[in-house]
Amino acid sequence: MEITLQYFDDCPNWKIADERLMLLAAERPEIVVKRQTVDTVEEAEQVGFHGSPSILIDGVDVFADASTPVGLACRRYMTDKGPAGAPTLEQVRAALPVR
Repeated sequence: MEITLQYFDDCPNWKIADERLMLLAAERPEIVVKRQTVDTVEEAEQVGFHGSPSILIDGVDVFADASTPVGLACRRYMTDKGPAGAPTLEQVRAALPVR
């Protein structure tokens, strides 16, 4: 399974998401984590980037919905503790396919 972390450097929340993805990859050796920087608005539109950090599992942005705009912005996630800059470890784990 491939997980792609899309981000841009000016949004610090990608580092939190990256740490959580590394924990998951340590738990499940079939997970390969890749990182993709998105540097321009044009690139964001081309790849369908819904803000930093975006997490794609096998190419699908598992947290995007119709109201999530495409563009260079820090993304917000609703967690059980309120809005956050990255999904919780539990949210990402729940989005993974069952093995």
